[in-house]
Amino acid sequence: MNVMAEKNLSEDFETKLAVFMLGGQPYAIDIMKIKQIIRPLKITKLPKSPDFLEGMINLRGVFIPVIDMRKRFQMDARDPKQEGKVIIASVDHRIVGVMVDEVTEVIPVPKAEIQPPPRVIRGVESTYLLGVCRYQEEILLILNLDEILTSEEKSTLIALSGPPPKPVEKRG
Repeated sequence: MNVMAEKNLSEDFETKLAVFMLGGQPYAIDIMKIKQIIRPLKITKLPKSPDFLEGMINLRGVFIPVIDMRKRFQMDARDPKQEGKVIIASVDHRIVGVMVDEVTEVIPVPKAEIQPPPRVIRGVESTYLLGVCRYQEEILLILNLDEILTSEEKSTLIALSGPPPKPVEKRG
C-alpha cells in the first residue's frame, strides 16, 4: 500500500478532539469546528440577551457573539481570577466564541472508541452530545456545537453575527 492511501485510510478511522475543561469536567469538540483559540477579549454586553450569551467581541474587525458554556450548562460561575479561553468555532456555519475554563490538549481518538451517549443522559438535554469516549481515567463528553442552541437561540446569534462567511473560490 502506498503512503498516500495509508494516510487516507487512517484518517477515516480517527478524529482529533480539542479537550477543554468546565468546572473540572473534561469536554471535547472536533478540531475541524475550531478556527482558533484566544484569550478573552473585551466583551460588550448586550441588553435583553439570553443569560448564557456573554456579549460580543471584536476580533480583527469581525464582531463575534460569545457563549459562556458554564452558564449554558447551568454551572457555577467561573472564579473571577480565572481568565479562561475563548474557542472561536463554527456553529451552524456561523462564527461564534465559546468561553471555557481552559483548553488542555488536542487528542487523536479512533472513531471506533467513540460511543453514543448513554441512555441515562439521552433526551432533550443531551441532544448536544455527539458521543462519549474514555479520556485518562474519566469519561469525555464530545459536544455537537451545532445542537448546543435551540432554533430560537440560533436565530438570535444569526442576527448578531451577520451573514455567513462567503465560500472561498478555488482557482484551477
